[in-house]
Parts: sequence; C-alpha cells; structure tokens
Amino acid sequence: MVVKARSAGTTTSPGTRSTKKARIEDPASSKSQKSRVTKTSADEPTVSISSKGKQKADQIPAHDATLPSTFKIVAGSYEKLLYGLEGSTSVEDEEVKFHLKPIFIFPAHVSCIKAVAASPGGKWLATGSADEIIKVWDLRRKKEIGGLMHHEGSITTLLFPSRSHLVSASEDGTIGIFHARDWSVLRSLRGHKGRVNSVDVHLSGKVALSVGKDRMLRMWDMMRGRGVASVKLGKEGEIVRWSTDGEMFAVQSGKDIDVYSTDMTILHSIKHPSRLHDIKFCKRAHQEGQILLASAEDKKISVYDFVTLPDKSRHSNGAEHDENENETEHHPRVVAEMVGHENRVKAIQTLNIALPPHPIFTSSTNSPVNHPHPHSTTIVSTVSSDGRINVYDLADLPSSSSQKSTIHELQPVATYDTKGTRLTCVTLGEGESENQGSTGKRSRDQEEDEDQVSEEGSTVEVHEEDWGGVEEQSEEEAEEEEEEEEEE
Repeated sequence: MVVKARSAGTTTSPGTRSTKKARIEDPASSKSQKSRVTKTSADEPTVSISSKGKQKADQIPAHDATLPSTFKIVAGSYEKLLYGLEGSTSVEDEEVKFHLKPIFIFPAHVSCIKAVAASPGGKWLATGSADEIIKVWDLRRKKEIGGLMHHEGSITTLLFPSRSHLVSASEDGTIGIFHARDWSVLRSLRGHKGRVNSVDVHLSGKVALSVGKDRMLRMWDMMRGRGVASVKLGKEGEIVRWSTDGEMFAVQSGKDIDVYSTDMTILHSIKHPSRLHDIKFCKRAHQEGQILLASAEDKKISVYDFVTLPDKSRHSNGAEHDENENETEHHPRVVAEMVGHENRVKAIQTLNIALPPHPIFTSSTNSPVNHPHPHSTTIVSTVSSDGRINVYDLADLPSSSSQKSTIHELQPVATYDTKGTRLTCVTLGEGESENQGSTGKRSRDQEEDEDQVSEEGSTVEVHEEDWGGVEEQSEEEAEEEEEEEEEE
C-alpha cells in the first residue's frame, strides 16, 4: 500500500477496516451538541438536531472563511481520463471575465471514472472508478497519495463532508467512512440490498441519507455509524441531495424530483420534461432563498426557484390545499435554463468564490476607485457527453422578486472543450484566497505538516508518486496482508 498509518507499533492500510472503534464527529463538539433521530411512525422518521452550550474554537475543524479567488475544476470520463482546470477571474472593460487553464490531463484509472470529490480547502481530491478503487490525490502538490481498496464494486458516490472525512458509496451495497489523516476505514455502513446510488451528509455532519437499487431511502446516524430508519420509496432513487440550509432534501428518480422536509413531509413533486442526470441545491448569489439545479437529457440545466416554498406546516403529504390558496404561487418554477451543451448534461457542481474588486467611479473626478470589499458570486460547473466543461455565474440569474414568467437563458461564462471525451462527473475545488499572501502560504505549509500527524499523535508515512504513477501491489505482498488479517 502507498499510505500507511503507524501508531504504537501497528500499521493500518487504507484497504482494511480499523479494529478500534471510531466515529465521525460533528464540526462542533459532540459534548456541546445533541443529535436525535426519532420515528413518528414506521415509515416516517424525523431528524432533530439541537445545539447547547458554547462551542470551543479548538474543537471546530479549521476552515478558512475567506472565499477563494481562484478555483479548480476536476472532471472524470468514460475514457478513464482525468481533466484538471484552473479557473481565475479578472476585470476587463469594467466587466468580470472568467478564465480556464488546463493543468493536467492523464489516465487516472484502468476503468471508467464514475465519481470525483474535492475536500473543503482544496487539498485532497478523491476519484472513484468502475475498477472498484478510490484513489486519493494531493490537489495542491499534484501528487497521487494512494488507493483505497475497501469496496468490492464500482464506486458510485464520493464526498467530503469535512476536511477530515471522506464518504463513499458503491455497487457492493455499502457506504464507507474514511479518516483523511491516515485514510483508515472508520465505518462500513450496511443496510441497502444491492447498489447504493447516492449518499449525502447533512450540513451538521450528524445525519446522512442514501438511496439505492432496493428502492429504499435510508437514514444514518453519523455520530454512531449506524442506520436508524428506512422508508420505501416505491421507485429507485438515483440521487439524494440536502438543501444548503439543511431544512429539506430532494430525491431524484428518472424524470421525477420529490422534495421532502426533515419530518418526511413531501413538499413538492416535480415532473421534469426530460430524463434527469443530476440535481443540486444552492443559494442565489447575494439573495435569500434556495434554488435547485437539474441537469438532464435535454442538454440543459434547469433552475427551479424555491424562494416561494410554503411553511412545511401549511400542508402535509396528501393534504388538500386551501381553496383560496394559489397553488402555482408556491410551486417551484423554472426561472432560468443554462444552455451551451450539445448533449446530455451528466453532472453539476457549485462553489462560492471571491471576485476582483470592481472599479467604482467617483462623481467628482469621474475616476475609478477600488471597492474596499471584494464582491463574491456562486459559480456552477457542468460536464456533458459532448466533451465540454462549462462554467456559469449565478449572478446572471433574474431577481427572485421578478414576477415575469419568461424563462431566462444563461450562457456559459467560460468553456473548455475536451474534443469529444465523454465526461461523467465533476467537482470544484478551492484555489487561493484573495488576501492570501506569505502568511497564507505559511499557514498552508503548517496545515500540510499537521496532516502528517494523526489525532493520537501517530506519524503518517505518505509516499507520494507522480500523477498516475502508483505501483501495483505484488502478489506476495497481497498474500502477506491476507495472512496478517486472518491472524488478527
């Protein structure tokens, strides 16, 4: 194995299960917060998350609140190629311009790449493939760290709910939880019968939802690493996504999107005109309210506006609306469509970034002055079977207060053409921050040094290889590891 963790004379490889008990901690201390998952009935679980007491600063994972001024796009493909782009912005003729520059292109797996994920802060990159291997990369140094051979089926989902943990799902019916310090397996969640299609973790880090081939929606207590409830959907859920505020979640199946509140009340059922491939909640740029992005077979990304969603107390699943209530007023409507692809749009990802200060002209001298605070926006990156990676700016969306029924058309602000590669997945990683100077560089160096030491003080030996250059394990080494596992 390439990554080895040493503690008190023991060695834990990424592909084996840790023998000591461990659990994922919430960004806040588990002592100061309580998480409850209860059942109102056999089919209606309820999520309740409360907070008590003051949070200690040293117990919260370090996360720079400063928005990045640059970003990285990483996309996987059927052709096993991994594409990396560096994005930046500039002000030209008083307008913000977006720029994309390729930084790497190489075959990362021996089979189709099905999932990619970048960690908060932009240090780690994880890629999953039909070859059943999760590869871990240092995105800043452009080095391959190693392969996690935990699953026995194709990797379907990867995500970093925090800097310190990676969550994976596979066709083998399990969900894996890894510690990003030494890449040991903390938990292997079992409950689905057959393939796990998608998993998403609540913003609190305490609760996760998953959907699979067994047509079940399952709820997981991430604090204890176990399943707590399940609901029969009646159809195969392909994607599950939490909203950015954690107050609702959506399950996609075929052309349908069902939006639930946390008490399992169905808020809305959306019938999309075309077969869906991905959905993603995000906030409007500089505005209140949720929007839902939906990419589909029709070559577009539809933007559903959720700003007029009613209180979940206004009606429950199956309840009739008030006669005087205007149903269309509360139903999410398509306010915009992102265009620019020539084939099905396979995946979506979003990221908040800082923009360069806009020039503001003074009324007295008519000369430009820099705004003291940089503006920010939310960008959307999409990939398609046409081989294009597009970037959109959500600042171009019409105002949520607009009463116009016209569907606004959004053009990409930047495009990279892979010349026909069939892209399958995408992730957005944070780049440099606007105010990151020498101090920021030192803090990142310190962070990388600290990543070599686990929470128990054990040293982590990291053997870095060039991109795509990790040597395969020999048969003799594999047999030795199997013998050691049997002895344990």
